Amino acid sequence: MYKVAVILAEGFEEVEAIAPVDLLRRAKIDCVTVSLAGEKLVPSSRHIPVLADRSWEEVDFDEYDGVVLPGGLAGTECLLADDRVAALLRQFHEAGKLTAAICAAPTVLAKTGLLAGKRAICYPGLEEKLEGALVTCEEVVQDGTVITSRGMGTSVPFGLALVEYFLGSETAEALASKIVYRR
Repeated sequence: MYKVAVILAEGFEEVEAIAPVDLLRRAKIDCVTVSLAGEKLVPSSRHIPVLADRSWEEVDFDEYDGVVLPGGLAGTECLLADDRVAALLRQFHEAGKLTAAICAAPTVLAKTGLLAGKRAICYPGLEEKLEGALVTCEEVVQDGTVITSRGMGTSVPFGLALVEYFLGSETAEALASKIVYRR
């Protein structure tokens, strides 16, 4: 069974975190939310407290096959400010594991050097922060082991792309149909 960690930093965008978690879990992928701060209760961008499954210190990331970064400007700033996140992203990238980000969070991948020469997308207006990336204008972009997406409105296609990455297009299409989503 695949394991994916979704990192929740204070100020994360709710839908960009919860929709992918929901879709990964519906697909029977072991998806765990991880609080970047010491507290498991993480305030979101709209001040909705979300209880993470685990704190950062409780996770052995070597057991995971992918890491997902939700956006939200404040959450992205927290991700950018934490050296543990950059180290984790590099570790996953070097191991050929999935690194995925949505909205403003692809800028974290760029700052870590993971987007150099790769096709990527982010929230409109932040494209100049995707240093080294080949910026496109799709809802979701996959380039090898990196998946990026534009924002809250693309959270479902982003989540389905994560499912497709691990379980294939047939499983993702079946799940899209089951949730009455047209691709």
